[in-house]
Amino acid sequence: MYQTILALHLIFMVSWFAGLFYLPRLFVYHVENKDKKACTTMLEVMERKLFNIIMTPAMVLTWGFGLGLVHLNPHITQGGWFHAKMALVALLTVYHFSLGLHKKHFKAGENKKTSKFFRFYNEVPTVILFGVVFLVILKPF
Repeated sequence: MYQTILALHLIFMVSWFAGLFYLPRLFVYHVENKDKKACTTMLEVMERKLFNIIMTPAMVLTWGFGLGLVHLNPHITQGGWFHAKMALVALLTVYHFSLGLHKKHFKAGENKKTSKFFRFYNEVPTVILFGVVFLVILKPF
C-alpha cells in the first residue's frame, strides 16, 4: 500500500511541476503578443485549462498522497530534512497560487509584468525542485 501511495504522490508531483514550468512560459507569450487579440484569447483558454484542470488537481493530489504517506509512516516527520522539505512545498504552493493571481490579471487586462519578469519567475520551481529532491534523497538533517 505504501509503495502505491508513494508512486501516486510522485506521479502527481511530476504533473504539478509540468504545469508550474509551463504556465509562466505561456505568460511570456501572452506579454509578447498582447496586441494580438486572437492569440491572447487562445492563451487565456490555455492558461485557464492548465491551471484549473491540470495544475490545481495535481497539487491537491500531491498534497493528499503526501499526507497519506505521513499517515502510513509517521516517523518520517522526525527528521529536520522533512521540515525543510515541507517549508519548500509550502513555498511552492504559494508560488502556485501566485500564478493563479497572474492569470487573473491577464484575463482582466491588468498585467503589469514584463516577459523578462516571467522568464525569471519561471525559474522558481526549478530551484525549489532541486531543494526538495536533495532533501528527500540525502536527508541531511
